[in-house]
Amino acid sequence: MPLLLECARVRGPEYLTQMWHFMCDALIKAIGTEPDSDVLSEIMHSFAKCIEVMGDGCLNNEHFEELGGILKAKLEEHFKNQELRQVKRQDEDYDEQVEESLQDEDDNDVYILTKVSDILHSIFSSYKEKVLPWFEQFLPLIVNLICPHRPWPDRQWGLCIFDDVIEHCSPASFKYAEYFLRPMLQYVCDNSPEVRQAAAYGLGVMAQYGGDNYRPFCTALPLLVRVIQSADSKTKENVNATENCISAVGKIMKFKPDCVNVEEVLPHWLSWLPLHEDKEEAVQTFNYLCDLIESNHPIVLGPNNTNLPKIFSIIAEGELHEAIKHEDPCAKRLANVVRQVQVSRFG
Repeated sequence: MPLLLECARVRGPEYLTQMWHFMCDALIKAIGTEPDSDVLSEIMHSFAKCIEVMGDGCLNNEHFEELGGILKAKLEEHFKNQELRQVKRQDEDYDEQVEESLQDEDDNDVYILTKVSDILHSIFSSYKEKVLPWFEQFLPLIVNLICPHRPWPDRQWGLCIFDDVIEHCSPASFKYAEYFLRPMLQYVCDNSPEVRQAAAYGLGVMAQYGGDNYRPFCTALPLLVRVIQSADSKTKENVNATENCISAVGKIMKFKPDCVNVEEVLPHWLSWLPLHEDKEEAVQTFNYLCDLIESNHPIVLGPNNTNLPKIFSIIAEGELHEAIKHEDPCAKRLANVVRQVQVSRFG
């Protein structure tokens, strides 16, 4: 569906809008009525991508009202199904085969939850803070997702939704901070790497987009450092969460430098680079590294430029791991930085 819209775009905005109006009502209705979870997840994914293509203004009040009711029902059903599975686990016929079936049901429910998150993400990224009054109908349900007793996928996706609120709806997002700030700080050190990753990303966007109200909470840096420096931080299951922590430290230094001793933290941050598993965060960190080099930051360059071999090594290793796509503007920027340093320092 989103690809169809991209194709229709060449026919002009009027044709594109007509095609979207033809599709939109049917997609929303299907999200509310499709019984097969595999088909439903594909429809929800398509709908989210369509909103990203069409952007602000693609949904009218009736669409929002109908979609709100459907998404709220999906979230309520998610909790109800979890309760029913717990009841079945107490049944006298419960055994390994039943548990396997219940686990399959749980996986399906979690996958639908990820698609609810995808739709909310596309709406937040398109509509920004204008959509917050509509979002409030889900607030108690999202808050329930991040309660400590919930399974880790609930907490992960609940945090992801609040991450989007912070990233796309700030500074207005701070009115909901009482619901997510304490859990977000707590979950930076959670046992689940997926939860840690979502919490660390939230702290990063808090520094980047949150505004002055979030300033006191950028002091969470010691929590991020604890995760980064833990013995198993670079294992396969932990590396993405660790890289989000490293990126969050960089964002705090870049966007809230008065909240942290940059000169003290910067050498540690450089020693953790490069990132190469999380491509989006790799771009963020390399862009900040370029900022520091271009400004001739003395700690980055070192006395008499003694850190330059280390800087070149970080960039080369990032290139080796294809941390940044060649078409990304950051790749061109890194190449320019290397050339400028070579010319200015080595003639």
